[in-house]
Amino acid sequence: MGKCIFCGESAGFLRRAHKECQIKNDREQREREASKQLILSEIEVAGVSKRDLPLLKQKITKMAESHKIDSSILESLVICGWENLVERAFDDGILTEEEESNLTKLKEYFSLSEIQLDRRGVFTKMLKGSVLRDLMNGILPENEKIDRNLPFNFQKGEKAIWVFQDVDYYEQKKRIEYVGGSQGVSIRIAKGLYYRTGSFKGERVETEETIHADTGTLCVTNKHVYFSGVTKGFRIKHDKIVSLQLFSDGIGLQRDLATAKPQSFVTGDGWFIYNLITNATQL
Repeated sequence: MGKCIFCGESAGFLRRAHKECQIKNDREQREREASKQLILSEIEVAGVSKRDLPLLKQKITKMAESHKIDSSILESLVICGWENLVERAFDDGILTEEEESNLTKLKEYFSLSEIQLDRRGVFTKMLKGSVLRDLMNGILPENEKIDRNLPFNFQKGEKAIWVFQDVDYYEQKKRIEYVGGSQGVSIRIAKGLYYRTGSFKGERVETEETIHADTGTLCVTNKHVYFSGVTKGFRIKHDKIVSLQLFSDGIGLQRDLATAKPQSFVTGDGWFIYNLITNATQL
């Protein structure tokens, strides 16, 4: 005789659960999911309206207990609610000081670590928003997350704003090919006598191609854009950048030099680095 997976009592031959137990469990599952959505909503409303955080914690804890939501799931819901608040803050493209303050208070009250909040890169997104806001207000950001042991020789008064690691760097190169060439032909004129026509390369054709030149560290300061890889290393002064091209995962730039070729950098976030350089050049 099989036992009911819900109540542990005999369920009958080849049966895993009582019908009434299954119905009860399904109802509790629906109520639990509805409760999770309500908890998320409470967190998001509190983050926007600056509601009393001790009262919020008391309310969502009580809801979790009544619907058998354990503490680890409740913590995940708080993290998810915080992430949703960040995404909402960026709906207009700008993270305000008030929005950042509310997010920080929520993070600190629930003792959420940066690692927990950055599982999907959302904490880093908030930092990026803060940096861009300062730049747009003409303020040089204070980014405490920057590693001070960087492979760059900064000039006097120069300060790093953001550092990108594992950046793929691409250069545009010219390729020259010859089409329609010949290796030459030997023509028999008489017995034991041959005439050989000369070989030629044919028509010269030039094409441009983009190649992966290196992978390394990219740094944007208040004066330059730096790159350091295994074989390549250089800096580009802000006023020498004549154009920027936005890609979904990086940028392309053109320097103000007669011999300069287009360069591109894959950072994983084209929107951020484009706005970062654009605003840094205005400082």
